[in-house]
Amino acid sequence: MSDAAPATPARDLAARYQRGDFLFTTAQRALLAQGTIRTVTEPDPHRLASAIPGVLAETGAPLAVGVLPFDTGPATKVPGHLVVPRTVHRSAGTPSLPREVLPAPVRVRAVPAPEHHMAAVRAAVLALSQRDLRKAVLARALDLEFDLPVPVESIVRNLAVGNPRHFTYAAEVPGGRTLVGATPELLLRRTGRTVFSSPHAGSMPRSADPVIDRANGEALRTSRKDQLEHAVVIDYVVEALRPFCRKLDVPAGPELVTTPAIWHLWTPITGELADPDVTALDLATALHPTPAICGTPTEGARELVQELEPFDRDYYAGAVGWVDAAGDGEWAVAIRCAEIASTSMRLYAGGGIVAASDPQAELDETTAKFRTLLTAMGLEDLPV
Repeated sequence: MSDAAPATPARDLAARYQRGDFLFTTAQRALLAQGTIRTVTEPDPHRLASAIPGVLAETGAPLAVGVLPFDTGPATKVPGHLVVPRTVHRSAGTPSLPREVLPAPVRVRAVPAPEHHMAAVRAAVLALSQRDLRKAVLARALDLEFDLPVPVESIVRNLAVGNPRHFTYAAEVPGGRTLVGATPELLLRRTGRTVFSSPHAGSMPRSADPVIDRANGEALRTSRKDQLEHAVVIDYVVEALRPFCRKLDVPAGPELVTTPAIWHLWTPITGELADPDVTALDLATALHPTPAICGTPTEGARELVQELEPFDRDYYAGAVGWVDAAGDGEWAVAIRCAEIASTSMRLYAGGGIVAASDPQAELDETTAKFRTLLTAMGLEDLPV
């Protein structure tokens, strides 16, 4: 049986994180899970969601934590990975820690090279009409190698402090790797019968010049291309939630929100569950992957992504979070992230491609999104 530890100050929770733990922080609260009672891995996300209530009842544990992969289709080889922790710590408030200095990488490699990513964007735009797709999300990666083991703890703490409005997370995944990131996007939160989702789609880089920055935000707000991209995501989320909810509250249009690196279009969606036995993990598996990180229609977009990207996403653009014995929980979209091995890490950044997408603008968008991780490492000026 796992232990629910007394509430701990947010500063202490972030400072106590060690590689191998699970950390999930928001602007309001933080969760740190340590140790392992049971690990549950399953490629079929619906089987995984169905198994967890029984595992929690059997172990007497309060919750399970973990990740879903990007590809949850029937042919996936990457399983959902959940852990029933031995000890759970919770806190309220935002961590306030000194910034930690990290070593510089000895090698940096873009995957693919920038010009090849732009070529993939052009190919995707052409394929949209040929395959009757509305949107596809293309990502690129950045491989960093170091002389010494990557200081995961320092990266996670810098992410939490530098991105207080994000969902900062760290989770172990199969293969001895750690997934870390700071995502602005909540896939969903379930609290009792209340369901909340906040899709983000449509992006524009921030600028240090306040005049240019405001202009970028206004350009995003009035962009027909980005409004279309956002509407595709909202339509999908509403239709995915509708079978589970007896009512849904959907604003008429998106709002502008910012992160330190990016302007986003954002729509808050609230629903009331018809069946109180539907868990946060059930809902996460029903929603994931959304068009915000895959495209639409889902299967066709996923096939195109896998054709054009020269790597497997694994847990990038998956979902990360927790679900408790009552069915409540939070799941965030696993973007603005990196997978870290011993002395190497792979960063990911992507963007939504629609018929009006411009290859150079899409490249610039991914470059801006890399900044979340690079800034946490003191590498914000690294050319990517």
